[in-house]
Amino acid sequence: MGSVVLLDLMGGVALLLWGLHMVHSGILRAFGPDLRQLLARALSNRFTAFAAGIGLTALLQSSTATALITSSFTAEGLVGLVPALAIMLGANVGTTLIVQILSFNIAAVAPVLFIIGLVAFRSGARSRIKDVGRVSIGLGLMLLALHILLDTLAPAENAPGMRVFMNAITGDPVLCILIGAIVTWAVHSSVASVLLIMSLAYAQFISPAASLALVLGANLGSAINPVFEGAHRDNPASYRLPVGNLINRLVGVLLVAPFLRPITEILQAWQPDLARLTAGFHIAFNVATAVIFIGLLDGMARLLNKLLPDRVRQTDPSGPRYLDESALETPSLALADAARETLHMGDLVEVMLRKVMAAMMTNDRALVDEVSRMDNSVDNLDEAIKLYVTKLTRGSLDEREGQRAMEIISFAINLEHMGDIIDKNLSELATKKIKRRFQFSPEGAEELSAFHKRTTDSLRIAFGVFMSGDVNEARKLLAEKSNLRNVELAATERHLDRLREGRPESIETTSLHLDVLRDLRRIHSHICSVAYPVLDAAGELPAHRAAESELVALPTPAAHPSLPR
Repeated sequence: MGSVVLLDLMGGVALLLWGLHMVHSGILRAFGPDLRQLLARALSNRFTAFAAGIGLTALLQSSTATALITSSFTAEGLVGLVPALAIMLGANVGTTLIVQILSFNIAAVAPVLFIIGLVAFRSGARSRIKDVGRVSIGLGLMLLALHILLDTLAPAENAPGMRVFMNAITGDPVLCILIGAIVTWAVHSSVASVLLIMSLAYAQFISPAASLALVLGANLGSAINPVFEGAHRDNPASYRLPVGNLINRLVGVLLVAPFLRPITEILQAWQPDLARLTAGFHIAFNVATAVIFIGLLDGMARLLNKLLPDRVRQTDPSGPRYLDESALETPSLALADAARETLHMGDLVEVMLRKVMAAMMTNDRALVDEVSRMDNSVDNLDEAIKLYVTKLTRGSLDEREGQRAMEIISFAINLEHMGDIIDKNLSELATKKIKRRFQFSPEGAEELSAFHKRTTDSLRIAFGVFMSGDVNEARKLLAEKSNLRNVELAATERHLDRLREGRPESIETTSLHLDVLRDLRRIHSHICSVAYPVLDAAGELPAHRAAESELVALPTPAAHPSLPR
């Protein structure tokens, strides 16, 4: 009998956690970008930040999620520590609101939520409607889980062995606080643990004083997770917000714990229902903590800044700047971060492209070495972006998000190929020219510089197409691809003319000149790859493919036996 009760209890807790997960993920997917923008605007002062923390956490039903989002702002230096700490005070209050609502007997609403959620999820034409359906189903699961917990605990109420066991582990307030903290840390949700405590109190498995001590532990445990999950070990400053929130909770627990017995007696006289009493104490504790600490945040911020200083930033172009792990639960935000990181990678490729041509024209060996180091950074960013997007695609993405994820990976791969061509081909050509002290003819140097400029200009257009999906710019990019073929052919013919004239510079740099043109055109082909998904979405890709197939292939240097190699 005891094992069956324990199994049913664990199943009810698991269902409760899954319902919380569905609500949390549904809200983030439906309103994630809007919530972040609201949060960013609310960080102007501590009081609006406090209100935003309440609202955001009431929606997400997770102070840990709010902490991770806010930590990403503070770690990047986008907001001050004082308003961020105020948001966490509000977040602590926000978690109590859903507990307060669920303390009422509203289990009959669960079937209605299931029906609404199923209809929205199955028939919603837009992704946001589907996500709202997910939220409704999650709320229904939470209510159903509470009903299961109460039904499971009711028959066990008279079991003497169970009552002795519960009294043994909840007889000491300090032990209750530790148990509550450990359970909440393990399940990553103070909402779930407090609802479980309410169920135990309602079934009279634990004393009123033990239920309040367990609530204190739950509040302490919920502040532990962000310390480990929201901070970066290589940056002490990223610990400021979660550590500050943990200090607030710890001080609050230490202030209240010695007075648990008189507080219990007062609350029992006011509210005999132990479940409601537990929920009332939960909200009262967090409101009182917020009132005490909201005026002390400046001093706490100074202390945290002193104890956890900013790291000495070292410029590391190979390290990702925008891949925020906390955004992975919100596909739209994670895709935006991945796109920004891909642009960062593209900026490095553009610098490489400019520097390798400068090295080619000025015989600067130092620039060649710098290009080689930058290619390592490009490779590292490519791996980081692909790993990040792969993590994102492990979750459920809609068709548009999945397509965007593939576009990001594809463009990152093409940028990495461009970096390889620059490093392994153009850099070697520059090194060869420097070693042999070759010089291009003035006309040849001008042709290569013009061809290079058109390539870099196309790269800038490609960045815009990648971010905006502009069809007109995509058409312009592919039109330039066709034009550049003709430009390469014309430049090759002019170079042949100079060879026939016997120009010594042209004779000694023939191989270099034609190889540079070829490699720049290969780079341009990779640049143009970003236009194909845009034109495909617009239904114009077949026409462009047909036009490209009609173009005559350019002759290669090997097709001209008269060229010295």
